[in-house]
Amino acid sequence: MKLTRAVTTGLAILGLTPALVQAADLTVTIENLTRGVYFTPLAVAAHPEGSQLFQTGQPASTQIQAMAEGGDISGLAGQLSSLGATQANNPAGGLLAPGASATASLNTDGTANTQLSVTAMLLPTNDGFVALNAIDIPTTPGTYSFYANAYDAGTEGNDEVRGSGSPGEAGFPVPPPLEPVVGTGGTGITAAAEGFVHIHRGALGDGDLGAGPSDIDSGSHRWLNPVARITVTVN
Repeated sequence: MKLTRAVTTGLAILGLTPALVQAADLTVTIENLTRGVYFTPLAVAAHPEGSQLFQTGQPASTQIQAMAEGGDISGLAGQLSSLGATQANNPAGGLLAPGASATASLNTDGTANTQLSVTAMLLPTNDGFVALNAIDIPTTPGTYSFYANAYDAGTEGNDEVRGSGSPGEAGFPVPPPLEPVVGTGGTGITAAAEGFVHIHRGALGDGDLGAGPSDIDSGSHRWLNPVARITVTVN
């Protein structure tokens, strides 16, 4: 079958709608591997082959931007629903703390959903997010582990300073000092929006949250990829 490419306002979709596939009953456990970074409510979905949340090297959709800058996954959920995706969003019931884990259950019975994606904003960052993007769901029963990197949506400069934006606007509580370190328009680290999705450079930070070029604590809010381990159990 010849594949063609079409881009919606959210997900990239390749090819025609596939036929129904073998059902998969699976659990997805997401572990936060960072020292001091929180994940906002997680989007967890099984979706059709040929669709993906984003493409590295390409501009982020408005739905990815909303998630990466403010932790709002409602736009992604709507786009995934339009594809007939199976979703189990926000399994942590809010923020996923460093060292913590959350588990979602998915059943793709009667669907064409063969791909798994998981994503959430990283706090504190400007537009950083963790993602597992459209991997093949294993068809053989068993337990499988995947590691997820941090990405930069490229929609906001990584100025690392306090601002007016807040993930609290997306409807979940954010404890200090995370809440004020997600804004824009600051005068800290010189940065500009890159304009495309790419692997995140990490938070630079400094040792003084009240002064200096950054409002991110380099002692606890820095990270190295990968930032999450995702364990998929297929029953």
